[in-house]
Amino acid sequence: MLRKLRLTLAMICFALITLLFLDFTGTLHGWFGWLAKIQFLPAVLALNAGVVVFLVLLTLLFGRVYCSVLCPLGVFQDVVAWFGKRRKKLPYSYSPALSWLRYGMLGVFIIALVAGIGSVVALLAPYSSYGRIAANLFAPVWQWGNNLLAYMAQRADSYAFYETDVWLKSLPTFIIAVVTFAVITILAWRNGRTYCNTVCPVGTVLGFLSRYSLFRVTIDADKCNGCSLCARQCKAACINYKEHRMDYSRCVACMDCVATCKHGAIRYERRHAQPSQAGETSAVNKTRRDFLSVATLLASTTVLKAQEKKVDGGLAAIEDKKIPHRNTPLTPPGSLGARNMSRHCTACQLCVTACPNGVLRPSGNLLTLMQPEMSYERGYCRPECNRCSEVCPAGAILPITAADKSSIQIGHAVWVKENCVPLTDGVECGNCARHCPAGAIEMVASNPDMTDSPRIPVVNTERCIGCGACENLCPARPFSAIYVEGHEMHKTV
Repeated sequence: MLRKLRLTLAMICFALITLLFLDFTGTLHGWFGWLAKIQFLPAVLALNAGVVVFLVLLTLLFGRVYCSVLCPLGVFQDVVAWFGKRRKKLPYSYSPALSWLRYGMLGVFIIALVAGIGSVVALLAPYSSYGRIAANLFAPVWQWGNNLLAYMAQRADSYAFYETDVWLKSLPTFIIAVVTFAVITILAWRNGRTYCNTVCPVGTVLGFLSRYSLFRVTIDADKCNGCSLCARQCKAACINYKEHRMDYSRCVACMDCVATCKHGAIRYERRHAQPSQAGETSAVNKTRRDFLSVATLLASTTVLKAQEKKVDGGLAAIEDKKIPHRNTPLTPPGSLGARNMSRHCTACQLCVTACPNGVLRPSGNLLTLMQPEMSYERGYCRPECNRCSEVCPAGAILPITAADKSSIQIGHAVWVKENCVPLTDGVECGNCARHCPAGAIEMVASNPDMTDSPRIPVVNTERCIGCGACENLCPARPFSAIYVEGHEMHKTV
């Protein structure tokens, strides 16, 4: 019964979280966006104390159920392991914990977190790893399927579906997603929860807490006949059937062993006052020492401390537009600036998939690798849209209203005289001024002494909010005659 309940909840959570990354309409985020916000690392980075306390108490009460129910990467491994273990009847066996590797990876993760090396944090964070897999590998297939349905509906004179653009937002991020998918799939196919119990920093932290969980899986030595069936079905490799002992730091409370035992020797029950399994006390003490060592390392470290748009306005075919060089990358409104973004973002790609205008894409910069930055080749940041701030679970993009967004200056427009159409081609333009939602661009005579001279744009940097409408709609090719330079710290205009 417990196993069926766990499987049902896990598959529901897994399906809904996956759909958050696949949904290009934004419909599901209003209903189920909270599932992203209760992920462990995003909640810690967002300083969401209520969620963190809830997850800690959940682990102290029931063990690592977070890993087997709420974490999408954990459930994904279970799905792969289920297919993998069908190759043979008894696929797994007990193996000692690689504590040096687990706490070493946790130490690297903490150092990167404190030092602000977002690319390392993003690589090790489990929720973000699954998010990149879903956004880069699953979402295109989902969109192609939608486009096929849209094509079929169109031929039947129906508009139940509409086509969406499928494009590669970042080649490095795509490659990382493919490698992550391959590594995790191979590990899960062969050995079940290897990634969770050797690499994942969240699993290591929750594994330490689960040592003291109130309810846990226990082995009754008097009833056990040593058949090893439980150990050979345990994808966490944490059951030592010879000594009738379990490594609770690796047990994810999947209940497979409870369902497998034919003699009733394994039960999920309240922890006894005294350790009933041989070697449990020494194991707990060793884990405590390891965890304190990592905490000391943290304290010491703290002290030391794409594809481009092909049409102009959806009408005439035009030459590809190239991405301009920005001295300061653009970060979304609500992110406060590059510093806050790098400290809180886990590069889960949820905001990238949610952006309806194709503005957000993963960064290729080494220090901010895979974290979102803005570029305006496919669209501009519309003042009425605040989708990214609604879906961010980690506090990297804070919630803002449309009114707030209209007054946040993320950058300012810069005019490039050499590219401007009125001067290069001798024709009138004014696209940038006509479409500026902030009214920050005015067209003036290029020669004040000649009223009939070509009119050129002048930018009021105090009013410009950096939305990129001017850059996106500028007809100059291959580089726009006006582009947006980012601000390290956002301002209010």
